[in-house]
Amino acid sequence: MIITIIEYGLGNPLSIKNMLKKVGVGNVRISYAKEDLKDADLLILPGVGHFEQGMKNLKENDLQETLNELVLVQKKPILGICLGMQLMTNYSEEGNCEGLAWIDAETKKFAFHEKAIKVPHMGWTDTHFLQSPFNEIRFEEDMPRFYHVHSYFVDCKQEEDVLSTASYGGKIFHNGFKKGNIMGVQFHPEKSHVFGICFFKSLIHYLEKNNEQ
Repeated sequence: MIITIIEYGLGNPLSIKNMLKKVGVGNVRISYAKEDLKDADLLILPGVGHFEQGMKNLKENDLQETLNELVLVQKKPILGICLGMQLMTNYSEEGNCEGLAWIDAETKKFAFHEKAIKVPHMGWTDTHFLQSPFNEIRFEEDMPRFYHVHSYFVDCKQEEDVLSTASYGGKIFHNGFKKGNIMGVQFHPEKSHVFGICFFKSLIHYLEKNNEQ
């Protein structure tokens, strides 16, 4: 399997690459070259930072049109992580900016009346998976936990697109979505140790199985 982590100036692509190496993926590239995007079996769109800057960087690197073709027309599998997930939505309150609009969802800021609840949401959070392959596997413990660092969350408009949910400050939010070849997670599987390893192994097995069919 060939995996290309999209380099557009935001995120921690090296951490993702190192985690993929741990789970046995031999061919992992960090690149924005169109050739490396086109022949990949899986694209990963990482991201840490501001939504508006993320969209600006994609456009300045001439990536938006290429990704639209690969993802929407050719149906190439893609995983968005953290900001990468948010960029796939229609719109974000961060910068009042339009996104890639691959998923019918909006990116909103956490807002709590209780001052004791801090934003950003940071730390390990239990995650409940609703779609395959992750709702079909057994993690190391009954409830998988993943590492989160975010002030904004994704609100999916279509219930069938929700991959996973979590809770913060008494609020249940969507921390994952999946629609066909498009998947996004708000958490950082590359920083989630045994749970992250299990996540990537399950995703790769799922993609390889589908390719064989």
